[in-house]
Amino acid sequence: QVRLVESGGGLVQAGGSLRLSCAASGRTFSDYAMAWFRQAPGKEREFEAAISWSGGDTYYVDSVKGRFTISRDNAKNTVYLQMNSLKPEDTAVHYCAAARVPFRTGVVAADYGSWGQGTQVTVSS
Repeated sequence: QVRLVESGGGLVQAGGSLRLSCAASGRTFSDYAMAWFRQAPGKEREFEAAISWSGGDTYYVDSVKGRFTISRDNAKNTVYLQMNSLKPEDTAVHYCAAARVPFRTGVVAADYGSWGQGTQVTVSS
């Protein structure tokens, strides 16, 4: 069973930056794609970004392209989400997720079988 622990959320003003981290344990981290999803109040969970097992491929939802960067450090079993130029609409609980199968990167929630507890990001205007 994979355990994922997120950190780095908080309150920031519009235009500011935050870096989310997600530490993984329980299986071979470097074999699996990782992703970030978010869920705003009253809305469904949505895909933000994903990174392949090697880190060589990344995917983003259009609303965060050019502002967010997903990366991973396989030596530290950690995935990051650098969020710049934050907007009030980025306010949500942000979740880290690990892929169900190795060596395959997806962009929908069904592709991911392990989830963290989430970290709150609040962007004030």
